[in-house]
Amino acid sequence: MMATTKIEWANKVWNPVTGCTPISEGCQHCYAARMAKRLAGRYGYPSGDGFAVTFHQARLNEPLRWKKPRKVFVCSMGDLFHDDVPDDWIKQVFNSMVTDVLQPCLHTYMILTKRQNRMAEFFAKNARHGTKPWPNIWLGVTAENQARADERIPILLSIPAAKHFVSVEPMLEPVPLYGLDWVIAGPETGPGARECKPEWIQDLADQCSGANVPFFDKRKNFIRREWPI
Repeated sequence: MMATTKIEWANKVWNPVTGCTPISEGCQHCYAARMAKRLAGRYGYPSGDGFAVTFHQARLNEPLRWKKPRKVFVCSMGDLFHDDVPDDWIKQVFNSMVTDVLQPCLHTYMILTKRQNRMAEFFAKNARHGTKPWPNIWLGVTAENQARADERIPILLSIPAAKHFVSVEPMLEPVPLYGLDWVIAGPETGPGARECKPEWIQDLADQCSGANVPFFDKRKNFIRREWPI
């Protein structure tokens, strides 16, 4: 199911949990919600409301079948730290990410959330998952504007992780950033896309260059695309 991805900063998407609900300005034209609506009733997406929060337990072992190292976007079709996702589901997802009988840490897993408080609470409650960062798990938040950057990034940085990253997409205004290992930026796409001025992304790219932080520009005519290897 969806082995490849149009998300340029990942080689694979892995969706053991799907579904979400709007939480901030960046959710207004959610690509995942549009896709889930089209997939409703197929591939395990609920009929009626394809974007209802759903656990796909049969997908937990999918990464074990990938023999070459992958950069994996976890839950591209939802938010792993949504309030309707029980801790037990999250634990099972983490156990899959760190369990590989043949070759530990074969893949790099990138988790992106808009629910930084729930993520912090999960790590605080589950010491097994938070005392020492795994080298193959990166944690990130979306920061579509400055208010969300100020709200989410400090909490993200308080959680142990191999890499901390931020996705400024859709970029709805200029956003200064700090203290990160990787930054992704791009304009909104699809029907009703809101304006993103090229100079906003250029300024963010310049900030990252000055701070020696890898920067991934999602536009087709990109400035530069780098991963924090």
